[in-house]
Amino acid sequence: MLSGPAAITGQLPGRSSYANSIDTDVYDPASNSIFQNYKKHDDLKQMLDSNKDSLKLEAMKRIIGMIAKGKDASDLFPAVVKNVVSKNIEVKKLVYVFLVRYAEEQQDLALLSISTFQRALKDPNQLIRASALRVLSSIRVSLIVPIVMLSIKDAAQDMSPYVRKTAAHAIPKLYNLDPEQKEELILVIEKLLSDRTTLVVGSAVMAYEEVCPERIELIHKNYRKLCNLLVDVDEWGQLLIINMLTRYARTQFTDPNIEDEVASDQEDKPFYDGSSESEKSFKKPTYTLDPDHRLLLRQTKPLLQSRNAAVVMAVAQLYHHVAPKNDVTIVAKALIRLLRNHTEVQSVVLTCIASMTLSRKAIFEPFLKFFFVRTCDPTHIKLLKLDIMTNLANEGSIAIILREFQTYISSNDREFVAATIQGIGRCAATINEVTETCLSGLVHLLSNRDEHVVAEAVVVIKKLLQSQNTEHRRIITQMSKLLDFITVPAARASILWLIGEYNEHVPKIAPDVLRKMAKSFVDEENGVKLQVLNLAVKLFLNNPQQTELLCQHIFNLAKYDVNYDIRDRARFLKPFVFCKNPNSPIIQNAKKIFLATKKAPQLESKYTGRESYQLGSMSHFLNQRVNGYQPLPDFPTTAPDASVRNVESPTHERSSNDSINKEKAIPMSKKYKNSKKSFYSESESDEDASSSSESSDEASDSDEIVENNKNNNNNNHESEDSESDSSSSTESDSESESESDNDEKETTAASATKQTPKKSNLDLLLDLDEVAPVSTVMTPSLGGFLTPMTPVNPQTNKIELVGPSYVANNTMELLNKVNGYGLGITYKYTRAPHLFSSNMISIELHFTNHGNVELCDIQCGAKNLASGMTMNEFAPIGQLMPKQTLMGILGIDFNDSSQAANFDVKSTGGTSKVTIKPPIGELMRSVTLSEAMFKEERGKLRGMSEATCKVQLKAELCDKRAMQMKIYEIANVAAIDHSETNDLLLFAGQTMNSKSLVLISIEFTSQDTATVTVNCEKVVIGSILINEIKDAIKKI
Repeated sequence: MLSGPAAITGQLPGRSSYANSIDTDVYDPASNSIFQNYKKHDDLKQMLDSNKDSLKLEAMKRIIGMIAKGKDASDLFPAVVKNVVSKNIEVKKLVYVFLVRYAEEQQDLALLSISTFQRALKDPNQLIRASALRVLSSIRVSLIVPIVMLSIKDAAQDMSPYVRKTAAHAIPKLYNLDPEQKEELILVIEKLLSDRTTLVVGSAVMAYEEVCPERIELIHKNYRKLCNLLVDVDEWGQLLIINMLTRYARTQFTDPNIEDEVASDQEDKPFYDGSSESEKSFKKPTYTLDPDHRLLLRQTKPLLQSRNAAVVMAVAQLYHHVAPKNDVTIVAKALIRLLRNHTEVQSVVLTCIASMTLSRKAIFEPFLKFFFVRTCDPTHIKLLKLDIMTNLANEGSIAIILREFQTYISSNDREFVAATIQGIGRCAATINEVTETCLSGLVHLLSNRDEHVVAEAVVVIKKLLQSQNTEHRRIITQMSKLLDFITVPAARASILWLIGEYNEHVPKIAPDVLRKMAKSFVDEENGVKLQVLNLAVKLFLNNPQQTELLCQHIFNLAKYDVNYDIRDRARFLKPFVFCKNPNSPIIQNAKKIFLATKKAPQLESKYTGRESYQLGSMSHFLNQRVNGYQPLPDFPTTAPDASVRNVESPTHERSSNDSINKEKAIPMSKKYKNSKKSFYSESESDEDASSSSESSDEASDSDEIVENNKNNNNNNHESEDSESDSSSSTESDSESESESDNDEKETTAASATKQTPKKSNLDLLLDLDEVAPVSTVMTPSLGGFLTPMTPVNPQTNKIELVGPSYVANNTMELLNKVNGYGLGITYKYTRAPHLFSSNMISIELHFTNHGNVELCDIQCGAKNLASGMTMNEFAPIGQLMPKQTLMGILGIDFNDSSQAANFDVKSTGGTSKVTIKPPIGELMRSVTLSEAMFKEERGKLRGMSEATCKVQLKAELCDKRAMQMKIYEIANVAAIDHSETNDLLLFAGQTMNSKSLVLISIEFTSQDTATVTVNCEKVVIGSILINEIKDAIKKI
């Protein structure tokens, strides 16, 4: 047996490392790889074997960097594993990261360090303890299962939440290694589920879902705690908990939509009724929503604001699967917001919306315009939006949708055009009012130059004609003419089927079509050949005199066809045509078989069959069941016992002695009286107070007493004054509410708050419309009109805002008197920030009434601003007399973009559209800084952040002062004093929104030549600015 270093490295005695590497490495002479792999990683191995921690740390950083880039570092395992006993914490952390990656591949060598990992589990550093457990659980060797189990049990009781979180992650690994440990692991999971730390809860739920998802009793006593902690858990944990609670709600609560017609009649009534279940009366039955069911919906609702698209999607599927129909409306805005994300996110969200629109069309109808197809959308996104628009089509919106479809047909994307034509057919089939219009439009497409458009139109028309009872001889005649030039097999087959099905309407055309098809029968596709055979049989049954010989010829061709399907079909149909016994049952029933009325096909969405899958899951996205998918359980017919969840909710321990003393001073009678407060927040308590049953109060009594005793530490008024506190809010919220109650006890303030309903934060965040501020906040911004006009001496390493060096007096026309119905508007840039926000540029507007009648109520109308732009409207003008001129100030934050701001100006004369597109130089402010700082910042803005050009100077700009004034006119910048030669000019400014520096350098290289350099972090701004400078110099 080998011992010592030889045992660790696997090197035989007497052999050098060079010889060992030559023997173990296999080289391909043709690949020239010997020069790359010779002495591979020798320098790293030497650094790991050194006695200096700095070298070891550097080596480990390089190795981890290799792993991060996807390179294989497994041959370094022996050299790395020796350093697991290092005293340096940083080295040990990186060694553990390496071992986690390669422990499964090098199990034998990893076993040599088991004792080191066990000692590390007692290390004072929580990161070392967690890393040791992570590595230990990654070694998949059954011999160490008892050691790993003991380590997990100890880590589950660790004082550090991070270590307990790691223990939860180690549980599924051990369970996969040895499923027989399930019962012991369930005990650990039960302890972790009762943890009150948000860092641990998500990982505990993950372990529960992996090991024992059927043990629903583990969730009962932790249900309310999980709901209350949900908003504070990390996003990954929120996703796991929401999915788990969705399944829990499907097993513990009854279907809230089982009586949709009753729920629609009682939208404005409380959720609970006062009658008991045993009471039998003739009253209309009502559905009682369980308090815990409502708690789940209320605590997940704020997560619709999450920045994580997966969390928002999880909440949406929760509401879709377990919420009452009237509560699902709130998810529509959140899902629409996700459409601004990347294409991958859009694809998943649109798939879910397409599935939801089949059963919940009404909630997405107000957002129809967000599903309009953009030119830049990928094909699969276009198809999804197209399907959603078709699902949302109704009598009110069909005109808009058909106009959109008409535009889409001219697209170059054939797949998208084909789907558009199918969408038109679906709209025609579902909305009777536009069936004729759609059919007429599809017939017009038959003359389209694109053969594929014509082919798809033929297929859709064929399906529509089957559902129409009226005669369509003209359409069939026109389609029969297409057989001479259309080559798409599906279209040719559809035309032949239509002619055969309605041959009595075209008795002269049908035989001629059969004659033409007999000539080309050999060259047709198999699908077309089958329809030719069907057409021959149908025409023979109705018109045997003209078609008998043609039928014989076609059947003889089919008899010797190369495809066995065609030969079999010919043998099957031949007795119906050429039977010699006229009394045969086949002949007598032939017309009933071939000419019977066919059932019209159902034109439906391709997302129709996905309701069985959980919304947002992989199975739902792919429309097929994937490994690991667990179907949602059905709602129970009768609700299980709700008392299993009646446990005390976790409360924070009070660290303040004053709070404890106040609680002790409250009389017990007052405590008990306040504890009868409603389970819900003010808005829901007011609705439920009049109709909540005593059974509901008793079911949640334990939670109410615990939470209300905590919330009433600072409340000594009657219970009516404390209705604004929510006993079911999160623990952190309940603490902050109890601490702020002393400032809100004035009855006048409380009554005023109740009288003025306010929009919730959720509604404000999800409001998709740009809402202008109600009133202007007159807070002077730094560097406004009060700043000095002359540059000040800047301090070292400090950027100072200064006033503009030049302000143009000339105005530009915004609205002429013709388009403005007598109102003319001119504007100019003041080069000062707006008082509403320092990010906005201030634009001075001059309103002039050029007409002979007064104009009233001049104000801003609808705004069409690009993403990120905001506008502060000018003050409305109540009256403008003829020939009178008034001034207004408009503030616009262009978000450091040169895109135009479009908005309407309304007056009694009419509404006019105006556009303001600012020069790039007006999107910045003058700043001054020291010469050293200028050079330092310019040094940081190299590469793509620097734009340079050479310009030819005319005599007017050879003077330094003239050039300086020209730059002032182009951009709102300030001159920078410097100690360089007189042939250099320096200017500085910063963008209004992002405060990015804009540095301009002009160096006179000769008498008539200068080099202009612009440095700016915003590459687009720098590029546009240098072009504007170059163009302005050339125009002189």
